[in-house]
Amino acid sequence: MDLYPAIDLRGGKCVRLYQGDFDQETVYGEDPVAQALAFQAEGARWIHVVDLDAAKTGDPVNRPVIAEIARAVDVPVQTGGGVRDEAAAAALVEAGVARVVIGTAAVEDPDLVPRLAKEFPVAVGLDAHGREVAVRGWVKGSGLDVVELARRFTDAGVQALVVTEIGRDGTLAGPDTEGLAAVVAATDVPVIASGGVGTLADLEALAALAVDGRRLAGAICGKAIYEQRFTVSEGVAVLDGAAR
Repeated sequence: MDLYPAIDLRGGKCVRLYQGDFDQETVYGEDPVAQALAFQAEGARWIHVVDLDAAKTGDPVNRPVIAEIARAVDVPVQTGGGVRDEAAAAALVEAGVARVVIGTAAVEDPDLVPRLAKEFPVAVGLDAHGREVAVRGWVKGSGLDVVELARRFTDAGVQALVVTEIGRDGTLAGPDTEGLAAVVAATDVPVIASGGVGTLADLEALAALAVDGRRLAGAICGKAIYEQRFTVSEGVAVLDGAAR
């Protein structure tokens, strides 16, 4: 199980939102490239990057920064936010991104996912308030159920599902293990958990989650690292230890 330290970009800066609320933003750094290099130095095997501006508006204003991050680090970069069509996915791959996360477009145009997955390394982002998946930078409900959508994308050729409980994101209140278990039970696609991790014990709980022998593939952590609840190296060690 891999730790995915997160860099959320807004206006070129490293930020975190509280429960996906763009009006509740904390800026953690002015240099995302330096942050990515620091995560790599601490042993991160992946880096998760989100273009919040693009997620909300579709305008990829942070793409040059994402390209700089991908060039600077040796570990793979997983990136989402505003990927609404083939051109956006292709541009990120050309910029050096190792895996493209499709959120809103996957929900609104499910047929796009298998088409993209044939050409690019793709993950689907399922961001939910409870069981309802949200779109357009988490500001609009879709009326669709996260578990049903997980089943829908099982045979779409995607590398992973990135599942976020929006109500826990940025809260440090602990992950939604029950909801994640329901998704893991619904699909054999690797599931990456996001939202709520605040302690090393939370990572241990995610590592221990198992349904019919299937476990989570990864955990995305942002605020807990920035708030120095634990370091990337400590998180990696916990997840590596749980795998033994």
